[in-house]
Amino acid sequence: MLTLARAGRHLPGKTQLLAKQIDAAFAAEQAHPVVALTLADIPRSYETIEDDWLTAVLAGEVAGARVTGHHLGPPDDGTNNRRRIFIDWNAAGRAAGLPESVFCKATFSLANRQMLGHSGGVLCEVTFHRHARRLLDIEAPRALLANYDPVSFASIVVFEDFGESATFCSEETPVDLAFARAQMDLLARLHGRFYQAPELSGELAVLPTWFERFHNLATFHLEESCAAGVEASRDFLPPELFARRAEIWPVTLRSLELLRDLPLTLCHGDVHLKNWYRCADGAIGLGDWGVAHRGHWSRDLAYTLTTALTIADRRAWEADLIAYYLDRLVAAGGQRVSMDEAMRAYRLSLPSAFAFWTLTLKPDPAFPDMQPAATAQVFIERIGQAMADHAALDIG
Repeated sequence: MLTLARAGRHLPGKTQLLAKQIDAAFAAEQAHPVVALTLADIPRSYETIEDDWLTAVLAGEVAGARVTGHHLGPPDDGTNNRRRIFIDWNAAGRAAGLPESVFCKATFSLANRQMLGHSGGVLCEVTFHRHARRLLDIEAPRALLANYDPVSFASIVVFEDFGESATFCSEETPVDLAFARAQMDLLARLHGRFYQAPELSGELAVLPTWFERFHNLATFHLEESCAAGVEASRDFLPPELFARRAEIWPVTLRSLELLRDLPLTLCHGDVHLKNWYRCADGAIGLGDWGVAHRGHWSRDLAYTLTTALTIADRRAWEADLIAYYLDRLVAAGGQRVSMDEAMRAYRLSLPSAFAFWTLTLKPDPAFPDMQPAATAQVFIERIGQAMADHAALDIG
């Protein structure tokens, strides 16, 4: 495998040192593998998880409950290493109704650790589940354990398993107006709860700002990857946007500067349609909090609408949905802003959302596979048309 330290020979010194640190820690683990037995242990692979570790994570204070066996579901690798674990309990565990399966997200492979260690994804997801999730009245996964090693960036988050009780969306999921309004409601409750909240300078202060998060990712040839993704997208981008493709990256950086001083809240950061789900009772939820950050709410708003809605539906519903979001934001504790202010911030947030998907289409060779090309193409087309509709390359 190509390591990020080798792939990034021309990276800044501090970044190169971190890449070498992660490479060295990973090599040491391969030479001397250990098993996960206690709650303090962070597994280095799913195969090193022992029944004792699962008992410690899941049994809590249920007297006498023990895991007597487990087996792994099929691997599902992308930005994270995902897997279900199916669990056998003794009589005490069964009587207590302890979970028969859990869903896990981890960074076990070297490529995943490098990408999510440098970008901050490991820190962000663990911090969200340790400190923010319990403060939110929204539908989102609940972690039974969230832990990571700050040297190797091995991590694992263990979730309650949705099983058949929820269905995640895809780029092909039809989103009607009611679903889109439910998305606006959830975002408003998230952003309103943490709007300039004291936690942002307290236990959530370790989260990067959006400006910092984007620039951490940009360290690893993001400009080149995004440019390559734009070139590969010629057939499904507005001609007027593609003709000005040399301006996209400078405008992206300028937009980040202009958003930098706007009021902060807690943002999800990666609200594309595939991270939304519908529960069996009809509730709409939002998963995958690995890009959680301190930033302006317009990041989530623009990214949600431009990936969830078809181009025609976005054009028809966009203004009303933004106005609805602004009303719900105030009701949830945020500040009233004018529609003109909101639309300017929305427009500024489009270029970095676009970058997330041109990157995904043509990632750095050292990065793990993130999303299928077909998914990236749909979202690039939708966000690209929004950039053209809102003249996003003409920001002041």
